[in-house]
Amino acid sequence: MGDAAAFVAAIDQGTTSTRFILYDQDAKPVASHQLEFEQIYPQAGWVEHDPLEILKSVKVCMEETLNKAASKGLSFAVKAIGITNQRETSIIWSKSTGKPLYNAIVWMDGRTSSICKRLEENLSGGSKHFVESCGLPISTYFSALKLLWLLETVPEVKSAVLAGDALFGTVDSWLIWNMTGGISGGLHVTDCSNAARTMLMNLKTLSWDKGILESLGISIDLLPHVYNMLPRIISNSEVIGKVCEGWPLAGVPLAGCLGDQHAAMLGQHCKKGEAKSTYGTGCFILLNTGEEVVPSTHGLLTTVAYKLGPKAPTCYALEGSIAIAGAAVQWLRDNLGIIKSASEIEALASTVENTGGVYFVPAFSGLYAPRWRDDARGVCVGITRFTHKGHLARSVLESMCFQAKEVLDSMLKDAKVEHKEKFVLRVDGGATVNNLLMQIQADLLGTDVVRPKDIETTALGAAYAAGLAVGLWKEEQIFTADEEVGQTFTPSIAEPEREKRYTSWCKAVERSYALADLA
Repeated sequence: MGDAAAFVAAIDQGTTSTRFILYDQDAKPVASHQLEFEQIYPQAGWVEHDPLEILKSVKVCMEETLNKAASKGLSFAVKAIGITNQRETSIIWSKSTGKPLYNAIVWMDGRTSSICKRLEENLSGGSKHFVESCGLPISTYFSALKLLWLLETVPEVKSAVLAGDALFGTVDSWLIWNMTGGISGGLHVTDCSNAARTMLMNLKTLSWDKGILESLGISIDLLPHVYNMLPRIISNSEVIGKVCEGWPLAGVPLAGCLGDQHAAMLGQHCKKGEAKSTYGTGCFILLNTGEEVVPSTHGLLTTVAYKLGPKAPTCYALEGSIAIAGAAVQWLRDNLGIIKSASEIEALASTVENTGGVYFVPAFSGLYAPRWRDDARGVCVGITRFTHKGHLARSVLESMCFQAKEVLDSMLKDAKVEHKEKFVLRVDGGATVNNLLMQIQADLLGTDVVRPKDIETTALGAAYAAGLAVGLWKEEQIFTADEEVGQTFTPSIAEPEREKRYTSWCKAVERSYALADLA
């Protein structure tokens, strides 16, 4: 797939860690480094990151990966770098100093619930007021609400905005601005997939929607400044700019940028009618609907899939976003101490044949698709004297799979997919190494679940976009590349049992509603 010495790199900036991966001309990973960073919880339901720590983690991962490649005696030239990132996480910073004006507010943060309620009450259409223009309901999930909170709550932010000294964006914008010069002329851009998650971009025009900004109730004196501090929207595959001095690989083009779930979709070669599910901190399922914007009537999001070049057509997708997946395993490890490492959960859950009637609903920060209940909180039901930690561990794994089933069932209805039994779900992400989790997923879906040999398809998608932009690969090569299947998981339970367990799960979910105000 290209010149022998031509390599492509990918920055994968996730919710709990950053990684940098170097790919050869055949899109095979040859060296990588990963680094976790601090999760900041100022209050219950609030989640923040230090933007400067994110920058440092990227730089360290780049340096360490290049050192590993050198130690292997590899001789190569990096032709391009792609970026993929946690979406919706919002950062506002000073244009003159380059310093953040506040910590990054993470996508799962729930502090904007009161703002959401206010908007729902004041706008026609309630929570669905903006769905036609941006494909998204009003939710704490999206960047626009985080921006509104910053403008209304943090005096330093409002002052900087009024002075014309503020820049706002998602993590991709923060990285690109710093890596292309920062205060010395950094480029302030975002790609259309990340922009689609802000609740500020019109899905059809791929431009910022002034009508949405006005409807959010931003004061008239702030409105023009807010519009001007938004990044320029670009495609997912084009030469953005070159890495500046002071960074590893200075002079190499940044040439691809996608939100993490869109990158995973590209990495999984998903064409129209095909879907993938990524299991990370959360769980995210996307179904490619081609060049058609498909509105959801079953609680899903309509979003951009990818746009592979400035003049390329825009492909769209239906998406179901699940806030808590792998994060529930981290909770068992870090908060309860039931396991010492995330990898231990499979063995512990395998000590029992079932959950013993226990159902766990990880609504730590409310429920996303398809229920959209920000008043929900985590519950564990069905506990008896018989229950032990093996049952709890297995119920945590099942909770990921039940949530994915709800989303995929809704998705197939919206997309009018017939012959569900022939549908195949492609999976990726760190949690998919858990064979028990994947088997449970196949059982509860009633469809095959296919795990590729390389489960890090998010970074691969960013590498594909970058390589495509600099002419290293062609689009048809990417979509016809033979994906190495690692394992296929086939359903092993009958439909009556599947429905019985799902009915019980739904009862448990309903018990999680209206618990946000508990003292």
